[in-house]
Amino acid sequence: MARCFNFCAGPATLPVSVLEAARDDLVDYQNSGMSIMESSHRGAQYAAVHAEAEANIRELMGVSDDYAVLFLQGGASTQFAYIPINLLGEGQTADYTNSGAWAAKAIKEAKLLGNVNIAADCGSEIPTRVPSIEELQLTDGAAYLHVTSNETISGAQWKTFPTGGAPLVADMSSDILSRPVDVNQFGLIYAGLQKNLGPSGAALVIIRKDLAERVPESTPTMFKYATHIKAGSMFNTPPCLSIYILMLVTRWLKAQGLENIYKQNVDKAAALYAAIDGSDFYRGTAVAECRSDMNVTWRLANEDLEPEFVKQADARGFKGLKGHRSVGGIRASIYNAFPPEGIDALVSFMKDFEAKNG
Repeated sequence: MARCFNFCAGPATLPVSVLEAARDDLVDYQNSGMSIMESSHRGAQYAAVHAEAEANIRELMGVSDDYAVLFLQGGASTQFAYIPINLLGEGQTADYTNSGAWAAKAIKEAKLLGNVNIAADCGSEIPTRVPSIEELQLTDGAAYLHVTSNETISGAQWKTFPTGGAPLVADMSSDILSRPVDVNQFGLIYAGLQKNLGPSGAALVIIRKDLAERVPESTPTMFKYATHIKAGSMFNTPPCLSIYILMLVTRWLKAQGLENIYKQNVDKAAALYAAIDGSDFYRGTAVAECRSDMNVTWRLANEDLEPEFVKQADARGFKGLKGHRSVGGIRASIYNAFPPEGIDALVSFMKDFEAKNG
């Protein structure tokens, strides 16, 4: 089967070797006579999967024993509520930065649960960007500072993070493990799996263990990070298949090397931005210094041509290039598993489309 170039923002492209391994294991996992989907989460076979998934995350991200690594249901959106439930005490204020659609969703949920200070707000600016560290208006004694490391819809990314002060909480759903980060800068990192880690429906949470102790005793058991830390992410039946795929993806990442993946990501994005910048026919939508390496967003000078661009691209095997419904335009999501040759092919198509329509 000829595979397309999958530019979808999530669920997103996965390494072919991961898909092949999952296919081979789906019916009969390691000669057990059953699928990994059917295996008991308390059994030895799944336990090994679970343990390797956590070990791989710890190795790739340099996660110390001061932090818990959790696999939780509900994706990143559920964490929008989990975080203030666990970390925002009565009478405290949490600082949030608004850099776009996903940051705004996190803010909306937090406001339902406690006091929120918008430390910086550039969520509606065009061209899009993330706040500079210098413009943050922080609360003395804030419970935490929340940032969205990469805005999937707008294509803007934090290149450096605020340090010092309140514990830093980061939604890294669309750029986790795309580049090295110092986990020790953060109190909590969370990410939906469906962009760089695996299938949708689950979230990775890396939380400093002392922060998990803040949760009020009256909090329902299932909504306490402490519950899941104590149970090793198996307080209830975990999303076993998603964690199995995450194990395979992180195994693949270890084989590639995170630094090599990071360099490849930078090079892929740079090649696509060069094609956009080198033409009056296309225009990027994010401030240059904030441009995402994961989600490249642009418009055509004649926006009426965008539907035809997407239609012709789709016919050529470039899938998922239509921009998010809330903003329009074009978006190429080029996560870790997206192959460099796909960028070369897209750039060639863009030049051909411009020649015929410019």
